[in-house]
Amino acid sequence: MNIVVGVTGGIAAYKTVHLVRLLIKAGHEVTVVPTEDALRFVGLPTWESISRNPVTTSVHDDVAKVRHVALGQAADLVIVAPATANTIAKMAAGLADDLLGTTLLATTAPVAIAPAMHTEMWRHPATSANIETLRARGVAILGPADGELTGGDAGPGRMLEPEQILTAALGLLRPRDLVGVRVAVSAGGTREPLDPVRFLGNRSSGRQGTALAVAAAERGADVTLVAAHIEAEVLTDAVRHPSIRIVHAGTAAELGEAMRDAAEEADVVMMAAAVADYRPAEVADSKLTKESERLQSIPLVENDDVVAGLAASRRPGQTIVAFAAETPRDEAELLERARRKRERKGVDLLVVNEVGWQRGFEAGENAVQVIGTGGAVIASASGAKREVADAIWDAVIAERG
Repeated sequence: MNIVVGVTGGIAAYKTVHLVRLLIKAGHEVTVVPTEDALRFVGLPTWESISRNPVTTSVHDDVAKVRHVALGQAADLVIVAPATANTIAKMAAGLADDLLGTTLLATTAPVAIAPAMHTEMWRHPATSANIETLRARGVAILGPADGELTGGDAGPGRMLEPEQILTAALGLLRPRDLVGVRVAVSAGGTREPLDPVRFLGNRSSGRQGTALAVAAAERGADVTLVAAHIEAEVLTDAVRHPSIRIVHAGTAAELGEAMRDAAEEADVVMMAAAVADYRPAEVADSKLTKESERLQSIPLVENDDVVAGLAASRRPGQTIVAFAAETPRDEAELLERARRKRERKGVDLLVVNEVGWQRGFEAGENAVQVIGTGGAVIASASGAKREVADAIWDAVIAERG
């Protein structure tokens, strides 16, 4: 894709160098359009070296090719990072006194801005009004984050990290093929208490399930995310998205109740959480000590199979998707386990992945296969968990026809 990256005069411009590098590594054609002030923070040779394209700030360069409008016309996506209060004000007013301004007026591509400024400037009524104006025009506002600022200050106004901007901005280009669809997703790992201190749990971070929820929301769905013990950092994008409602759950029983409630109105139910199969038969009111014989042998009772129950009570037209994490000897055994599990649980689709000490859980990447009717592998995907999430949704949409 042809991506224009506008850079304005803020100290956060140094982060945009990494953003451009990430876009190039992802295979995109990138043209950097800095303002004159931006070049006071990062020089023109750096931008040309990183982007592998010529860089200018002037509307008077390359006049024969009408560069001041051609860049905007050819762009598939425009990202402004950092977006200073001054640039945001100029965008809201429609000013075009430099190459970035004319590019923004000439493009019909999605536009995303990553604000960066001191807290007082971000909270000023003028900035708030300008942001609302841009948002009403369809400009995506990415951030800002709440954190450390220059000069020792702290608060909202810090530019998002390049990886966050990359994910959110590229998300604008994804299809809106889930508009009007209601989705319930579970994510994370349940914990079954043994006493006030200990629990039986698992290593699931909730990253894949959260990525599924965010991907669905960005494709237009109304999402309920049932989150079991997921760190705040992992939930950041979900918390910020206006189409995602988060319900927290602790045990398998709590997660099951929350998912049954969410499934009543859902068109698609995705059980991506790692749910405990068993729980302690008794929960002690106080911490068990080493002297206690109960620590040497812990009787367990089986939890209800949440996804099987949801599948058995599904409404006509409702799609149920289960997930399975396996440690097989080889791929043949992986697929055989997945096929048996899909039949046993009665779900429409089953997403299976191999896990281990260094794979699947707590990792940034994943590799999955999607099992459909008759045990056929209808999709497979590997890479970042967000990329895998979109591939899974592609399979679900195809299944729903």
